[in-house]
Amino acid sequence: MATSQLFFRLRYRRCPSLLPPTTPRTIAPFFRSNSTSSNSEAQAPDPPRRRRFPPPRPHTFSGPSDFVGSWNPSDDPREAKIRLGRLHRDYQKHMKQIRAEYAYEMELLRIEKQKKDEARRDALRLANEERNKVKAAAAEIRAAESKAFQEELRQTLVCFFLSLHLSFFVLILKERQQKLEIWRGKEKLLTEKRADKNELLRRQSSEWVSEDKLEDRIMAAIIGTTIL
Repeated sequence: MATSQLFFRLRYRRCPSLLPPTTPRTIAPFFRSNSTSSNSEAQAPDPPRRRRFPPPRPHTFSGPSDFVGSWNPSDDPREAKIRLGRLHRDYQKHMKQIRAEYAYEMELLRIEKQKKDEARRDALRLANEERNKVKAAAAEIRAAESKAFQEELRQTLVCFFLSLHLSFFVLILKERQQKLEIWRGKEKLLTEKRADKNELLRRQSSEWVSEDKLEDRIMAAIIGTTIL
């Protein structure tokens, strides 16, 4: 980048008319010194711009080149042609060297950018792995808590249903016992009533025949009939 700026600076320093109408922002500061004071006073200063990227690192630029202004006119056309050819060769050699330096600097920048990208990707990968580990640990903790809660809920429900079943069974037993007591009381009352009735009949009749002897008496009466 520094070599390209130097090239444009050397080329358009003495010929500002060769500058294209849309000059890049990185080259324009080199040609502001060639403008007149009236133009600089007429132009209003640019408003301060916010930097989208951080400021560039400090860089040491190369000094002025001896190639600029080295041409001296000659009266001999042949000598001028030879000198012009030599100047062209020197210019091509110089530009080749500048292009090589520029390519080397761009390669260094590319390698540095690649290293930064790899470091950033590694950092993102490590951060993602750490985040995934934290998420997995949190998921395991939640699963364990959910399992413990479900087990506690199951035991609570089992105990509740067991107690409910037990209480229902006790209620059924109590109800059956009450019904049995009521039935026994009714049977006892019926037995007492029957005994009282039999006792009343025995007292009212002249001859009382007990129930166990009633069948024998009936059979004797049937067999031993009196013929009229």
